[in-house]
Amino acid sequence: QVQLVESGGGLVQAGGSLRLSCAASGRTFRTYTMGWFRQAPGKERDFVAAIRWGADSTYYADSAKGRFTISRDNAKNTLYLQMNSLKAEDTAVYYCAAAQEYIGANRNAYNYWGPGTQVTVSS
Repeated sequence: QVQLVESGGGLVQAGGSLRLSCAASGRTFRTYTMGWFRQAPGKERDFVAAIRWGADSTYYADSAKGRFTISRDNAKNTLYLQMNSLKAEDTAVYYCAAAQEYIGANRNAYNYWGPGTQVTVSS
């Protein structure tokens, strides 16, 4: 089982950067695919990016390509999301999630979720 806690959210101006972190507990962290999702007020929770357990494969939503980078440090049980060139439409609660034997955008395939961290981008 994996427990997840996000951090690093905050208020940033458009064009700025933030790095989100997700600390995971559990010895099996390194065996899970990890993903980032986000949910804006009144909208569904959308996929942002995912990374396989070995960090040898990544997958991004079109909205994140070229601006966001997902990475992980299995030795530290930590997942990261570097977000650059932020836009007002990136404003949302960002969640990290863990899945077994899956990498992709289907949120129903992710078994474990963190409580989320708020990212607000002012225009």
